[in-house]
Amino acid sequence: MSLTLSLDFQYTTSIEKLWSALTDSSKLAKWVVNIHTGQAMENDFKPVVGHRFQFRTQPTEWWNGIIEGEVLIVDAPNRLSYTWESGEKHTVTWTLQDLGDGKVNLHLEQTGISNAQALNGAKYGWSNWCGGLEKVLEQ
Repeated sequence: MSLTLSLDFQYTTSIEKLWSALTDSSKLAKWVVNIHTGQAMENDFKPVVGHRFQFRTQPTEWWNGIIEGEVLIVDAPNRLSYTWESGEKHTVTWTLQDLGDGKVNLHLEQTGISNAQALNGAKYGWSNWCGGLEKVLEQ
């Protein structure tokens, strides 16, 4: 059985600025951080279909500190999808929707999650990160 995480976040920004924060590796490093230490995760993300990337952080006794992925879909500035592998392999899909009035909805869907504990961990992680994303958008 496979579980799916589905979350929506609203930001006061332009769809182009939000797209850039999701696809520019230097901006990603500002909000995809190590939740335990708050340190930026180095990454070599590029919004190119087929590009393999890594996010790297301090390893711990229970994790090597590496998230691996491969870009699956790039439909700027509306949709971005990639694999996200750290222990188990998931697919993350972002859908951006311009709501007008300077507001943009960001929908996250993460599929392939094996159990409730992993689902809760993913929900905690993305909720934290998307709070950090808001700060990046304000800069």
